[in-house]
Amino acid sequence: MAIKKQFIKTKPVCKVTFSVEAKEADEAAVIGDFNNWNPKEGVLSKLKNGTFKGVFTIDKDAAYEFKYVIDGAFVNETEADSFKWNEFAGAENSVLVV
Repeated sequence: MAIKKQFIKTKPVCKVTFSVEAKEADEAAVIGDFNNWNPKEGVLSKLKNGTFKGVFTIDKDAAYEFKYVIDGAFVNETEADSFKWNEFAGAENSVLVV
């Protein structure tokens, strides 16, 4: 799993690349505060090597809770900036700071 951040100097946004290895999975998405926890807005594309990847433009100067959904299972990003307990989910969420 990995996150890559590319800050845009001319705009108050950051291009964030999410990638997660899931060779056996059929589908994966990233959901979080930045896309209203909607899997349809966070679909990741499967590459030939079995990694799912997607690039999203996210407003900067904020922190966002998020998770991956891999074949219906919720998974945290091991390389997240931090983790935060979420009462609604009853579990920790990954945190992205941009």
